[in-house]
Amino acid sequence: MTTTRSTPSGRMTIGEIIGAFATGEPPLRIEAYDGPAIGPEDSELVLRLKSEKALQYFITAPGDLGLARAYLMGELELQGVHPGAPHDVFGALEVFRKTMTRRPDARTMLQIARSIGIENVTLLPVPDQEVPPAWKRVANGLRRHSKERDSAVVSYHYDVSNRFYEWILGPSMTYTCATYPDSGASLEDAQENKYRLVFDKLGLKPGDRLLDVGCGWGGMVRYAARHGVHAIGVTLSKEQVEWGRAEIEAQGLGEFAEVRLMDYRDVPERDFDAISSIGITEHIGRKNYPAYFRQLYAYLRPGGRLLNHCITRPDNVGKIKAGQFIDRYIFPDGELAGAATVHLEAENAGFEVLHEENLRQHYAMTLRDWCANLVEHWDEAVEEVGEPMAKLWGLYMGACQYGFEHNKIQLHQILGVRLDAAQTWDVPLRPWWEP
Repeated sequence: MTTTRSTPSGRMTIGEIIGAFATGEPPLRIEAYDGPAIGPEDSELVLRLKSEKALQYFITAPGDLGLARAYLMGELELQGVHPGAPHDVFGALEVFRKTMTRRPDARTMLQIARSIGIENVTLLPVPDQEVPPAWKRVANGLRRHSKERDSAVVSYHYDVSNRFYEWILGPSMTYTCATYPDSGASLEDAQENKYRLVFDKLGLKPGDRLLDVGCGWGGMVRYAARHGVHAIGVTLSKEQVEWGRAEIEAQGLGEFAEVRLMDYRDVPERDFDAISSIGITEHIGRKNYPAYFRQLYAYLRPGGRLLNHCITRPDNVGKIKAGQFIDRYIFPDGELAGAATVHLEAENAGFEVLHEENLRQHYAMTLRDWCANLVEHWDEAVEEVGEPMAKLWGLYMGACQYGFEHNKIQLHQILGVRLDAAQTWDVPLRPWWEP
């Protein structure tokens, strides 16, 4: 590792301070604003700390939160790639985080504080997009996962700009994992294939009734309607409802499709033939899984099926709450459990689980394509929502792509059925859908 030596006064140079947090030789070049650098000199990627503020952000909030603050506030910059290339940016930042996470001992931390000036070890302004910590959100009077707080959280994440989402998600406006029929399939084909897979697993046919909870911009609702199924979708996002209703009208699907601004717990209808839950479980909170699955069970007729599609953790023993970056910038109150935990609660609510599969490779590919869309429309995205928001989404999607690629997170589909009173079933002997 290349650093400079301590000054005669005992103060550490910037290079030494950076090196004090490193666990080894970083696989990219890291340069400080006053000259010192560590990492290979021939690296194609160079991460620059533009001022002492970058270091302050990292010291006052070690880990992904401080890193995100420094990046979004413009105190970190990456040279060697397109400035809007999200995955390349996160790849470099993730390497930085992974190799710069060792917490120095108390004596070294004190020396660091003295070197940069104890008066400078203070919290700097944070990006406008950052929400208060969870404890403060509770203190503000909104109970975690109450209907009011869930509505506010959904609005924070989804009511950004429909045009911005169109550039990232593409024409389907589908913000969930696609399923790729082959490695060369387009994002649009993969999203259409995902809806086809869900539709087929649920065994839907013309005249059936489908409830889609957390319907987003209505992609599943429209797919079902095009196949003669009466579909109701519910979401807490006003902009999603506005866009979804306009698209239903444009496609002439009003006879079969409806999108409502409604909490999934408030749907008045019952006896649905099927329920699709695509990407909502992540938002409801682990302790609410039992009530969530009981509610969905109550909506179904005997023999009705549920397809639950959600992001999960790769184990069932670790933490469930999101890291600080995700909680403060992306999905406040978001929680992830292992697939076995989801499976357990579905069974405890009365469902017989028929099938389960892990699609994490598909989600890595989906995020790859979303990142590519953002790169392609970078200038328009910056003009629409501002550079900090565009950078935030690039960082977030790149982080998630990395997570799926390296088995930090997974995506599972679980198919269940509400049995009739005799505890019998009406399903084929073997899986009846194409992969």
